Amino acid sequence: MKNTTLCYIENERGEYLMLHRVKKQNDLNHDKWIGVGGKFEPGEDALTCVMREVQEETGLTLTSYRCRGVVTFLLGELTEYMFLYTADAWTGTLVKDAARNEGILEWVPKEQVEQLPIWEGDKIFFRLLNEERPYFSLKLVYEGDTLTQAVLDGKRIV
Repeated sequence: MKNTTLCYIENERGEYLMLHRVKKQNDLNHDKWIGVGGKFEPGEDALTCVMREVQEETGLTLTSYRCRGVVTFLLGELTEYMFLYTADAWTGTLVKDAARNEGILEWVPKEQVEQLPIWEGDKIFFRLLNEERPYFSLKLVYEGDTLTQAVLDGKRIV
C-alpha cells in the first residue's frame, strides 16, 4: 500500500500543467499524461507531500490550492491512496526540465486533456473536477490498463 499526491495546476488560459511520463524505466505510467506529484516521504502528510513534489517537479511554490478528493487505485497487488489536488496560483518560475527524470512538462488546454493517452479512470475525476465537485472518494480497479470497476462515493458507476 502506498500514499501519493497528484496536482493539476491550472493557468489563467484554462490549461493544465501535464507531465508526459516518458523517461523512467519500468514506469507504471509510461507514456501516460498525468499531473505532478508523487509518493509520501516518511512523516509527511498529503499537503506537505504535494507542496514538495510540485516544487521538485516544476520549480513552483503553490499559493492557492485545494484537496479535491481521494482516489483509491487497485491494480493487481498494488493499493494506492492518491490525494488529488488542484491549484490556480503559485510563485516562482516554471522550470520545464525540473521533471527531466520523469518526463516532459507541457501546458495543455483542459478540453484537450481527454484526447491524450491518460488512464481511463482519470477521465472520471477530470469530469468531477470540471463539475466543481467539492470533494469526492473514487475507487478505481484496473486489470492491466483496463478499468474494470469505478465506485464514486460508495456507488458503483462502472
